[in-house]
Amino acid sequence: MKRLLLPSKTFTSRAKTVLKKHRQRAADLRETLDLLATDCFHPRLKTHKLKAELEGCWACSAGYDLRIVFKFVVHEGAEAILLQTMGTHEEVY
Repeated sequence: MKRLLLPSKTFTSRAKTVLKKHRQRAADLRETLDLLATDCFHPRLKTHKLKAELEGCWACSAGYDLRIVFKFVVHEGAEAILLQTMGTHEEVY
């Protein structure tokens, strides 16, 4: 089952910033988002729960040092993923 991806304003802004600096990451990000929508626990994503201030959120890898923070939500009666932010490990944790 494919989940709907709902990008927040923060995620969209961070994605634009990252891709402006690193255009070569666009394909990796696109592949990661497609995989996240179809199989959010695929081993390549290294999906894991977060703790402390980010409890209730999850993160996945979108390349060497690029992470996506998200939450599982229900949108119009269907399972969806709210994309909250993205950035390097240090930026998002």
